[in-house]
Amino acid sequence: MIARMLLSTTMLVSLCAGSAMAAEADVVQPTLGEVVVTAQKRAEKLQDVPISMEVVSGEKLSDFATNDFKQMVKFTPNVSVETTAGNDTIYIRGFGSPPANFSFDQAVSLYMDGVYAGRNRQAQAPFFDLQRVEVLRGPQGALFGKNTPAGAVSIVSAGPTSSFEGGVTALYNFNLEGPEVSGYVSGPISDTVGARLAVKLVDQDGYIKNLATGHDDPGNKMALARLTLRFAPTDTFDYTLKAEYSDRQVKGGLTVSSPLTSGQDPHKTRYLAQSALGPEGTEATSWLVSGTGNLSIGEFTLTSVTGYSFFRSNIINGFDQSIPTGGVTPNSVYNSYPEHFRQWSQEVRLLSPTGRKFEYVVGAYYDTALYQLTQLGGFNIASLNYFGLLNTEFRQRSQSFSVFGQGTYHVTDDLRVVGSLRYTSTDKRGHFYGKLLYGPFALRPVNTVANGKINGEDNWDPSVTLQYDIAPQIMVYATYGRGSKSGGFVSNTYGTTNATFAYKPEKSENIEAGIKSTLADGRVVLNVSVYDTSFKDLQVSVYNPTISAYQTGNAANASSKGVEGSAAFYPFRGFDFTFAAAYQDAKYDDYPGAACLATQPITECNPAVPASIAANNIKGAPLPYTSKFSFSAQGHYRFEFANDMALDTTIALHGRSKYFDSDNQSPLYGRQKGYAKLDARIQYGPMDERWHVAVVGKNLNDELTTGSAFNLPAPITAAPRAILYLEETRSIAVEAGLKF
Repeated sequence: MIARMLLSTTMLVSLCAGSAMAAEADVVQPTLGEVVVTAQKRAEKLQDVPISMEVVSGEKLSDFATNDFKQMVKFTPNVSVETTAGNDTIYIRGFGSPPANFSFDQAVSLYMDGVYAGRNRQAQAPFFDLQRVEVLRGPQGALFGKNTPAGAVSIVSAGPTSSFEGGVTALYNFNLEGPEVSGYVSGPISDTVGARLAVKLVDQDGYIKNLATGHDDPGNKMALARLTLRFAPTDTFDYTLKAEYSDRQVKGGLTVSSPLTSGQDPHKTRYLAQSALGPEGTEATSWLVSGTGNLSIGEFTLTSVTGYSFFRSNIINGFDQSIPTGGVTPNSVYNSYPEHFRQWSQEVRLLSPTGRKFEYVVGAYYDTALYQLTQLGGFNIASLNYFGLLNTEFRQRSQSFSVFGQGTYHVTDDLRVVGSLRYTSTDKRGHFYGKLLYGPFALRPVNTVANGKINGEDNWDPSVTLQYDIAPQIMVYATYGRGSKSGGFVSNTYGTTNATFAYKPEKSENIEAGIKSTLADGRVVLNVSVYDTSFKDLQVSVYNPTISAYQTGNAANASSKGVEGSAAFYPFRGFDFTFAAAYQDAKYDDYPGAACLATQPITECNPAVPASIAANNIKGAPLPYTSKFSFSAQGHYRFEFANDMALDTTIALHGRSKYFDSDNQSPLYGRQKGYAKLDARIQYGPMDERWHVAVVGKNLNDELTTGSAFNLPAPITAAPRAILYLEETRSIAVEAGLKF
């Protein structure tokens, strides 16, 4: 199958090249083919890297006021985000770690300037003053290593410049009724020291009217700052220190009510008064500090990356009390999740010189972390005369050590063999206890204690790649690789005991082939890859509405097969068009003991009977939160005036086909229909962009979409209903910027 698809792709490349050669000669050379990335721990052109990946520039993210992962992934097909009030989880090729179990290490890991950040709140809003974001699909266990069985996202912030410069951009969003201001100054302090300071402030309301408070939820206040210092006393040594601080306050929530017996019907209104735990929202503070040193030893380069990460946060959730048939229910359900986390990490690697028959990178990595989570769950059910509060406490210490290496052997000038291997050892200790703080009864057993240890869990992640240049700017590759993610503990499920406390590590395997091409003197860039990714012991956590609790464990096997492609066209001066699309078929290959699906009759699976769940197997069911098809397209045209002024117009469209966003895959309340969202930016200013004014529109067609859904059942509410997490609706903003 892969061979046939690559043959068809090669024919398509030839056809595109022939068509593009006929384009007029007055062109602007593309930048995509010249983008430099560090996906393989050394600076390389994107088109030379044998990995299916998308690179989003910091400029593109800034153009559309991108503040979080949900807005970022619209540029990257086959990448999605599950939105909840607790954590937002990234999925690549259908695989990710559900947000319900807060202690999950993520299957798609984030790296901030080379520092591993496996938890969502380690980087509250990292998308400001960036150079680029690299999204790597498929297992990246060999070089990135730390928990990357599904992929990795590497964020590279902008660094100090050789000459003094600065800029400020201010935006006012009419729909969110608030401003967003960002700015930076950069340049040399002395002959050996350069600095860059970037800040960002956001103070905006939300897009859902809370009829109980009169406030538009969720209001968002952010204060972000990043200071970068680069010390380069000689030509053979440099050291870069980065310190990033963020403070974020979210007022209100995302949940809206919808019927259980029909398709999703989200509205822009909700009703939720203050809970007994306080006002709904999030308060979070985080620090991320990194130090990167490079020392030239002859023709070799020794690199050290030291990282420290800290965050403290508290989330208070409530659920919309509106009844879909009209009115509101007095019963309320609420919970709170105070968290505390800190991590130290150290990586050292040695890079060989390029241009040799054999090139390599070898290194070692170590980190240690402490994670603490408190959970408070409350019920105010007047119809049952129940006013209760439940509590769990979780504490985990972890450390991991790994050694890794990658070598590239140049068989000929056109043929290369790349081999990689990483060994990782992980230790974890976890402690859990739960209790009923007050209330006449509990809806489930809660007074439990659990303890666990993971000692010397070993994982080996190899990969091998064949890479061949079939023409000067056309490269094909084939890869086999494996990835892994360590096991762990259940952190916030009521009733957890020693028997249910631990879950096993998950492992992935990937077979991939692709082609990367730059054609027609750089006017056409075309990349296509096909893949077959499988997971063993996939870590899952799904909600069981019958017992009002999450079941965390391992699914036996799951797989995803598909094709991904991207293209960039530069037919004439001032115009460029980019398009990316992906198709995938992601499903469980074997999942005994799975929670019941909504489509299963009670005779096949009874959610109230543990033995029935234990005997259940949902082999063949699709993975949740995954679409068969997703795409992103963007066209940009610059009209240049005679007075050195320019009008830039950018139109962007992104979308995906239908997908299940409830754990039980309800075909009614738990399925988001397919959609496409339209964004646009119109900018006017001088061609050197020393200043600009712009209008920015996002989701202009006002598609109401949901990030996740679940059933809020009786008896914890007198009015059973679906709870949907509504994603951002239409917004229009004006922007002005100045550079100096």
